[in-house]
Amino acid sequence: MTRIRASLLNLLGSSQPTLSQIASYYFHHPSKQLRPLLVLLFSRATNGLGSHYPLKVWSAEHSRLTAEQLDAPLSRPDVLNDFNPSMPDHTASFHSPFDLRPPPTRVYPSPPPSLPHVSSIPMHQLSHTLLPTQRRLAQIVEMIHVASLLHDDVLDKSPLRRGAPSAPAAFGNKITVLGGDFLLGRASAALSRLGEEEVVELISGVIANLVEGEILQMQGAGTKTEASLHAPPSHLEAPFTDRWSTYLKKTYLKTASLMAKGARAAVVLGGCKEGEVWKEVAYAYGRNLGIAFQLVDDILDFSSSTALGKPGSGADLRLGLATGPVLYAAEEYPELEPLIARGFKQDGDVERALSLIHASSGVSRTRDLARAHAEKAREVLRVLPPSEAREALEALTDGVVRRGW
Repeated sequence: MTRIRASLLNLLGSSQPTLSQIASYYFHHPSKQLRPLLVLLFSRATNGLGSHYPLKVWSAEHSRLTAEQLDAPLSRPDVLNDFNPSMPDHTASFHSPFDLRPPPTRVYPSPPPSLPHVSSIPMHQLSHTLLPTQRRLAQIVEMIHVASLLHDDVLDKSPLRRGAPSAPAAFGNKITVLGGDFLLGRASAALSRLGEEEVVELISGVIANLVEGEILQMQGAGTKTEASLHAPPSHLEAPFTDRWSTYLKKTYLKTASLMAKGARAAVVLGGCKEGEVWKEVAYAYGRNLGIAFQLVDDILDFSSSTALGKPGSGADLRLGLATGPVLYAAEEYPELEPLIARGFKQDGDVERALSLIHASSGVSRTRDLARAHAEKAREVLRVLPPSEAREALEALTDGVVRRGW
């Protein structure tokens, strides 16, 4: 992870010093780094299982998907007109017209038809290695996550993030929004270099999901929606109200989508072809773990958590959000319903809601729901062969539910 983080910072340079500073601001503060960790662990847990893995190994050694080619600039520096430590430190002058220049000649070898040097790798046998494209994917998903944090902190007017001043507090809203946009641009450029259409579709879909989830959250918990995206485990009380449906769909779009599709993309980069179960395992695991993660995050909002960068107990209530503990509490205390409907906007609403939530079983029931998702994530891992990476993924399912971070 240290190596991934160090090389990630090299992707964030810009000729605008302020833009470079805001783009890297959150990377210099402690982070869970759960999303890139999932990418790396699923890569190690599945590399060698996919039918196309030998071709991926050959590409990593001989084609434009080597680590050096992935780090090379997309275009000449005088075309890009920006700064990246991996690029020559010069650009074309703007004081004279730009001349037509001949394109550079690059020759990429074609793979031999039989790949004799890698075809000897037995199918469905783990290689316990990482490919350069998978390391880059880990960086890409973290860049997208941090971009979403920058935008979220503007929308939520958050003064803190991870115990330090938030980007809007440090730089202002406009620069923070532009910093998030810049990160998405850098992530998109890096994504285009991976050479896998399915991965591009998955990760670009995540960016759309983040926007859809934010819009859904802004519309309010009482918005009517179609059938729930989530079916609760059968042994739990099924929360089938429209409000629950909206809440869980938003939870998937804003949190679980990046984990699910990032993990799936990692397995695709490892050579899993259509019809093989490995990428389905990755998606199911990431989706369940992501929902469990966010449910616990919503629980933590009802305890003083300045170390988490939150302004205090009930921060989501002050934003007008009704999360899992609130919705469960409303089943026991119907007097919460009008408070939810008006977004806790009246004087005393937040304090009254906190009192009722703490008096209810809302927090414990939300943790039970999180635990059910985590257990399902652990269950789907049984399809994978035993490995240290699988053990780490199993341990994550416990850590996410028990965490205090």
